[in-house]
Amino acid sequence: MSRTEVATFGSGCFWCSEAVFSELQGVVKVEPGYAGGTVPNPTYEDVCTDTTGHAEVAQVTFDPSLITYRELLEVLFSTHDPTTLNRQGGDEGTQYRSVIFYGDEGQKAEAERIIRELTEERVFRNKIVTEVSPLKAFYPAEDYHREYYKRNSSKPYCQAVIAPKLSKFRAHWKSKLKTAAPAQAA
Repeated sequence: MSRTEVATFGSGCFWCSEAVFSELQGVVKVEPGYAGGTVPNPTYEDVCTDTTGHAEVAQVTFDPSLITYRELLEVLFSTHDPTTLNRQGGDEGTQYRSVIFYGDEGQKAEAERIIRELTEERVFRNKIVTEVSPLKAFYPAEDYHREYYKRNSSKPYCQAVIAPKLSKFRAHWKSKLKTAAPAQAA
């Protein structure tokens, strides 16, 4: 196997992000967790108080010979609303903010470049508010958050929020999926 790299993104609920990024060719692992806050080793309950400064994030380990960091950024911007501050759909609070935590200067430059390009091309009606910050620490989420959609796809939140997002993602990114997408649950 080639060397791997890590990307860390906040785009609302980490259940959604994990479900999306897990289906991409070249993605080795997606781990839900917390980043960007001031409290070491936060729990989900801590983060939900909206006082720790952490965002729910997906940490994506990927093989850059199969999928580039730029392509991951393109998926990120096509699967959430980067123009709403501290909110994605019905999820509200700083833990749901749009954020790219970069691991090195190359990632920072690429993140800033794509935001500039999307702004210049007026892809979004409103201003992009995605934060671009250095990754200082990543804290893995509790085990019950891992592969949440895969294990709970029939739950109401999964059906109402994640399933439609996955369907749209699969249609747009069909050529980059690991395998044929699973049948959509009714």
